[in-house]
Amino acid sequence: MPRAARVSQDQILAAAAAEFAERGFAGARVDRIARRARVNKAMLYYHFTSKQQLYRTLLRRSFTLASTRLRAIADGNAAPADKVRDAIAAFASLIREHAFLPSMMLREVADAGVHLDRETLAALAGVPRAFAAIVAEGVASGAFRDVDPLSAYLTIIAPVIFFHASAPIRQQLGAMHLMSGTAAADFVDHVQESVQRAFAPDRPLRRSTR
Repeated sequence: MPRAARVSQDQILAAAAAEFAERGFAGARVDRIARRARVNKAMLYYHFTSKQQLYRTLLRRSFTLASTRLRAIADGNAAPADKVRDAIAAFASLIREHAFLPSMMLREVADAGVHLDRETLAALAGVPRAFAAIVAEGVASGAFRDVDPLSAYLTIIAPVIFFHASAPIRQQLGAMHLMSGTAAADFVDHVQESVQRAFAPDRPLRRSTR
């Protein structure tokens, strides 16, 4: 069995990510995570005090990485439209790198965020705030119409997450010749073009009268 010095937190977190993605928080078991990580439970608890800490650490790291990448884009010198395209590509890239995220996020939405504490929610909030800075710049410069930042964020993040989360089902449909497949790169291009049209300053803004 690996010694403490040879067992990294990343090794345990990678095993936890696979377990949470497959079974959700409620169905995940620490003993299975330990087996996946090739450590005993005592070693796992040496690094993480609970299943809950593992879960929240995974999400906080992912949210923090996402907001950091978006802030770097927001602080750059590109035009607002290019920044939005880069932000969408960054979202898609992050999800490809962290394949557990779509499943975990959709399960958490279904559970009404019950497993998210204040610190994890604060890390999550950094993502739409970073994206909002890009939108605000575009609106202020006249490159975008008056777009609501949260609506703009949800317009982008929701389809990207759903596209990747639905990959197993789409693969089954494709194998049965019930639906043709769409490459991830083509889907990202579609989202980028759709958002560019939606943000265009000459697009009429329709408000609900209800």
